Amino acid sequence: MLVPVLNMQGEKVDEIELRSEIFEAPINVALMHQALVRQLANARLGTHKAKTRGENNRSKAKWYRQKGTGRARHGSRNAPTFVGGGIAHGPLPRSYEKKMPRKMRRAALRSALSVKASAEQIVVIDRLEMAAPKTKEIVRLLRSVSADSGKALFLLPERNEFVERSVRNIETARTLRASYLNVRDLLGSDYVVMPLGALKVIESFLGSENPVSDGVE
Repeated sequence: MLVPVLNMQGEKVDEIELRSEIFEAPINVALMHQALVRQLANARLGTHKAKTRGENNRSKAKWYRQKGTGRARHGSRNAPTFVGGGIAHGPLPRSYEKKMPRKMRRAALRSALSVKASAEQIVVIDRLEMAAPKTKEIVRLLRSVSADSGKALFLLPERNEFVERSVRNIETARTLRASYLNVRDLLGSDYVVMPLGALKVIESFLGSENPVSDGVE
C-alpha cells in the first residue's frame, strides 16, 4: 500500500510503501475483540470487597428476645437480611487477568492497523519535532493533514516531552509510544498520526513473524 509522506505543514514530501503483512493483513474481528477484552480485563484492579456478617462491626448481642414478640427469631443484626448487615455472596478481591499468546496479540494488532489503513485513517509524516511545548502547532498540524475531525492518536518512536505536553492539552488527541501499541487505543481513535521513526518501530516487532489470521498457533 503506497501512502504519501507529509511534513508538519501538510505538504507531500515523499511516498512510502506500507508493508502488506502489517497493513494489509486479513481482518479478524473476533481476534481483535478477544485482544480488547483481554486488555480491558487486565486493567481492572480487582480490589472490590464486601463485608460478610462476621466482618461487620455491629453489636453481637441478641437483637430482641427469642419468644413473645410475634416476630421471627434473630440472634444478630449482622444478618444479611437487615439494612446495615453483612453482604451474602458479595464480591471479594480477585484477579481478572486473561492470557493470550503473543502471536495472537500481534495478529490482532495487524488486523487493527489493516482496518485503519483500509479506511485511509493512517497519516504518515516525515518527522514530529518541536522546540518547545506549543499546543497551537499540534492543532495546526491536525488541520493541515485533515485529521482534526475526530480523535487522533500520535505514535511516537521514543519519549518526546514537548510533543506529549502539547498534545495533552487537546481533548480529542493523545500520544502513545509505538512500542506500546495496543488494540484499544487503535480502535478508539479515528486517525493515527505517525512519523517515520514510529513506523520503523512498528515494523520492527510486527514484521518479524508470520501473520496469523485465524487466531490459532
